[in-house]
Amino acid sequence: MRKHIFNAGPCVLADSVREDTARAVIELGNCGQSIMEVSHRSKDFEPILAETIADFKELLNIPEDYSILFLGGGASLQFCMVPYNFLRTKAAYLNTGTWATKAIKEAQLWGEEKVVVVGSSKDKNFSYIPKGYEIPTDADYFHITTNNTIKGTEIREDYDSPVPLIADMSSDIMSRPVDVKKYAMIYGGAQKNLGPAGATFVIIKNSMLEKVSDRPIPTMLKYSTHVDEGTMFNTPPVLPIYVIGQTLKWVKSLGGVKEMEKRAIEKANMIYNYIDDSDMFVGTVAKEDRSLMNLCFVMKDKYKDLEPEFLKCATAHNICGIKGHRSVGGFRASCYNALDIESVKFLVDLMKDFEVKNK
Repeated sequence: MRKHIFNAGPCVLADSVREDTARAVIELGNCGQSIMEVSHRSKDFEPILAETIADFKELLNIPEDYSILFLGGGASLQFCMVPYNFLRTKAAYLNTGTWATKAIKEAQLWGEEKVVVVGSSKDKNFSYIPKGYEIPTDADYFHITTNNTIKGTEIREDYDSPVPLIADMSSDIMSRPVDVKKYAMIYGGAQKNLGPAGATFVIIKNSMLEKVSDRPIPTMLKYSTHVDEGTMFNTPPVLPIYVIGQTLKWVKSLGGVKEMEKRAIEKANMIYNYIDDSDMFVGTVAKEDRSLMNLCFVMKDKYKDLEPEFLKCATAHNICGIKGHRSVGGFRASCYNALDIESVKFLVDLMKDFEVKNK
């Protein structure tokens, strides 16, 4: 039986994407090879990569002066590559959670004095998005993490930045329209809204290349290396790229990112509205900064002892992935694009039933 999948990552995938990929794993079209066997430079794969990039550009309305890359190493490698390629004298960072903290730590390898944390919500366990800070106009770039998978906050606007804006959009890419022109670079792991683990997407403005040209940069860590070779300097993650391509086709078939945003709001509202009315459950972050992708909640103090029992109940009812991260506790319902609203309804109904039986 197919489970109700609320995993924070890898993500739930659309049925059509899984089914098409399963066929391609056996044989890609009629080429006599599995998608896992074809050469990345063959006529069987090159059109797949080209179409995936074209659909990516179409769905996010990416301008012509940007390149799209599919790399390995996850977003975590980008934490290192960003300062390696762009940090010369000073970089500004917004600290909104675990992954932003890790990105800051990597940048500080170039010198702690070169990294300016313009705002942080660490004082309240990253339960809100900092506001009212100033971005240094002499910074080489300003880095943000738009969605905080662990803590459950999200930046759902495209900031106006006086310096190049770089965003980690690992867990909310393709969930809303994005004004790409406002960003010098957008990157993230694919395993939330785009496909399986194993591929990292990078959307980079070409004018950002060679920003730090006088620093020796290892070949594989240099963005221009991959742009010059059309993301095929070395063997790219062929199977994940194929799944990303199928996922983008699925998004297009449903109406694009505007439809994904509409669905995300509907699913999130269903859970948040119940939590706000509940006597048992309560959210963990500021309401105005709540994530539509990763919805975090706990039980109120007088019901705290029932949290293990509810998790056991959810598991028994074919729900997986809702255990909260250890730094937050409680529960986390990750509602990525491919999660059906029926699964959300099922979860909410179970929460309601559990509350009635245990009050």
